[in-house]
Amino acid sequence: MTQTGAARPRVDRDERERQILDAATSVFAERGYRATSMESVASRVGVTKPVLYDHFGSKEGLLLACIARARQDLLSVTADAVADADGPEDMVRQGVRSFFRMLDENGTTWALIAEAEASDPDGPAVRALEGIRDQQTEFIAGLLGMRTPGEDRVRLEAYAQVVVGATERLALWRARRGGIDAELATEYLMDMLWSGMGHRRKRADAAQ
Repeated sequence: MTQTGAARPRVDRDERERQILDAATSVFAERGYRATSMESVASRVGVTKPVLYDHFGSKEGLLLACIARARQDLLSVTADAVADADGPEDMVRQGVRSFFRMLDENGTTWALIAEAEASDPDGPAVRALEGIRDQQTEFIAGLLGMRTPGEDRVRLEAYAQVVVGATERLALWRARRGGIDAELATEYLMDMLWSGMGHRRKRADAAQ
């Protein structure tokens, strides 16, 4: 019996999931959630549809897994960026810069988030995206608290909401406009944020 082709190498489950998530992120970003089929993702990976269902259960489950990975990646990137920062201000600067750089290096993640939010404004994907925002808000509030020890927690949460919202808007703006690199976008945000916090701190010190 003549062998007509070599057997395909077996891929372990973790590696297969990574391959599926990579492909799904790209397809969701390109086509949007509603226009994406499990068949199109399976074709991109080079597997059958049952393999996708075995790993993620449904198209919605696959989308949520993509968002969950983006959430973990973002936290890891920002946490690594601030680990060696020189003081609280530099922590915030490094964290914001790492977000913009992550978008530059992996634009499909940002496109996935934008498409998921636009495709189903009331769906579970949007709730998952809010989880990312909550995660980053809590992380940033902690950094800002180091800058202003003793500051009201609610005020710190409000500042962190401003940072998260402004960072997203800057990301959208620079994507449309072009010509704004991660360093410059970070400086724009820090000019606004840190100058304002600095003035407040000076007023508080003068009142004591």
